Amino acid sequence: MMLSTKRILTGCLLVAGLQAAAQTTSVYDQHEAFAPFFYPAYGDEVRAADGTPGPKYWQNKADYKIDATLNDANHQVSGAVQITYTNNSPQSLPFLWLQLDQNIYNQQSRGVAATAIAGGRWANRNAFDGGYTIKSVTLIQNGKSTNVTYDVIDTRMKISLPQAVKSNGGSTQIKITYEYTVPEYGTDRTGRLQTKNGWIYEIAQWFPRLCVYDNVQGWNTLPYLGQGEFYLEYGDVTYNITVPANHIVVGSGELLNPQEVLTAEQQKRWAAARNSDKTVMLRSAEEVTNPVSRPTGKSLTWKFKCTNTRDVAWASSTSFVWDAARINLPGGKKSLAMSAYPAEVAQDSAWGRSTEYVKGAIEFYSDYLYPYTYPMAVNVAGIVGGMEYPGIVFCSARAKRGGLWGVTSHEFGHNWFPMIVGSNERKFPWMDEGFNTFINTLAEKKFNNGEYAGNRAMNARNFVMPFFGPNSESISTIPDVTNPANLGTIAYRKPGFGLQLLRENVLGEARFDSAFRYYVHQWAFKHPTPYDFFHCIENNAGETLDWFWRGWYLNNWKIDQSVDDVAYVQNDPAQGSIITISNLDKMPMPVIAEITEENGKTARIKLPVEIWQHGATWKFAYKSTSKLKKVVIDPDNTLPDVNNKNNTWPQGS
Repeated sequence: MMLSTKRILTGCLLVAGLQAAAQTTSVYDQHEAFAPFFYPAYGDEVRAADGTPGPKYWQNKADYKIDATLNDANHQVSGAVQITYTNNSPQSLPFLWLQLDQNIYNQQSRGVAATAIAGGRWANRNAFDGGYTIKSVTLIQNGKSTNVTYDVIDTRMKISLPQAVKSNGGSTQIKITYEYTVPEYGTDRTGRLQTKNGWIYEIAQWFPRLCVYDNVQGWNTLPYLGQGEFYLEYGDVTYNITVPANHIVVGSGELLNPQEVLTAEQQKRWAAARNSDKTVMLRSAEEVTNPVSRPTGKSLTWKFKCTNTRDVAWASSTSFVWDAARINLPGGKKSLAMSAYPAEVAQDSAWGRSTEYVKGAIEFYSDYLYPYTYPMAVNVAGIVGGMEYPGIVFCSARAKRGGLWGVTSHEFGHNWFPMIVGSNERKFPWMDEGFNTFINTLAEKKFNNGEYAGNRAMNARNFVMPFFGPNSESISTIPDVTNPANLGTIAYRKPGFGLQLLRENVLGEARFDSAFRYYVHQWAFKHPTPYDFFHCIENNAGETLDWFWRGWYLNNWKIDQSVDDVAYVQNDPAQGSIITISNLDKMPMPVIAEITEENGKTARIKLPVEIWQHGATWKFAYKSTSKLKKVVIDPDNTLPDVNNKNNTWPQGS
């Protein structure tokens, strides 16, 4: 999901006020910063102490077979989903919990009740009254279907089973038939946009899905209120979408029957795109209104399969211009980048380059972290501003130039966090939004030799007020509790900036990149907790970082380093200088000091964070040959120091 930076950067104008209220005496306590008891529990055979899945790690599996129909006359999706649920846990399960996210659009939902009068991005707009109509819920045993007891509680469903699902590999099959009306504005995650050539439907959260059952909480059943995102089990999804024949459908995973739903010419172009690094038009803007660009008939069924996935989504429209190009992956593997957008924006310099953006982003993330795992990667222009699903993303049809690059790179970055590394977005959005924001900055520097470099650069001085101002919150605040005005900071920028600090100020690029890749590979298609991440980075990098996790991620501690004084050994600069620095606020960090002598000599001194284990003040020796002209700590402004006026000696120089 993508958020605007405008509100955050506007707050940066208030930095001077924050500096005026900065500490003059230290509130730092080394006993608190470096307290030994950080981790809540030691490792076990499920989650090892080194941050990796243990030898007895388990997670359950949910496979789905779905047949759905889109009625574009009444904007309704109707479907039947058959779920095969495998219980790999050591406990038998007498009931199942499922997510019914469409129920947020019911006017009686908790999400509607918990929305402020002023509304907002995640509000149910225009008093739309929707939600699922559940027609039947049956248990399938030995080829026979029997009704089962179920309760719908807001955005969740509890299915009571006549017999518990056995532990350690037992399974059960459930079939649910349902229908719902697609909202025009689906809390910026799903919806429909009217164009001159027809509606664009962006369909997500469109079938009942299993809640995660894990060894951390058991059933994860937080109600869906809109601002928080998702936590889902992995499995294989086969889905068939029946639409009017003049529609084009794009979706997660692999299109299984292109020969049935594409014209002969489109099949040739499809084959050409698979072997082309340049974008190939599958259907041009000029062809959108030409009946020859679609097979004849009343309806067509598009068949898709997505394996080892936590979700699937799709889009359908009569209005799509459609193009594609090859994605080159590590090890010689290939995937297919494609974009679907209305003719109104087909000549726009942004959407005309969309597939280039998809290809560039995915190739970078695949090289940096882990190879992209889906056979296709689809960017859809529609009403949704920016939202991610496995192998498909929804980006605003109004996005322009670098804005479209930014949202495309961000949403496809989510295919690593949380599509590959399946963290719990409902509680810990910083583990997907923050990590993704960090890798987006790296992709931006790389794409087309830095064409958009600087669009998303995380400059420390820009974020002092959002990170530490009077209305700031801790990164560990769950989404539904977070002030919506702060979500962009505490879920995206501050946790992303934390990784930048680790990479540039604490570990160095090589050690950080190694540890970060290690985390991704260890937890690919699994469910890590924050402490699994912390342990994983520490063990690979060989550093104890509890001081950093405690201050930056679990608390909202400020950084305020200062240069206090300069003295000379026996009052003779030629014999050396003694420089005094302080840590005035609660967050310790390593120190970089740039020293300039009157004779023109300059040098940089790097001091580890361990200097602050001795207290709030530290003196260090510098082998000067003349008087010191200036001492500056954090000379490159890489730290969001709340008072950079005391970073220089003498002050005002």
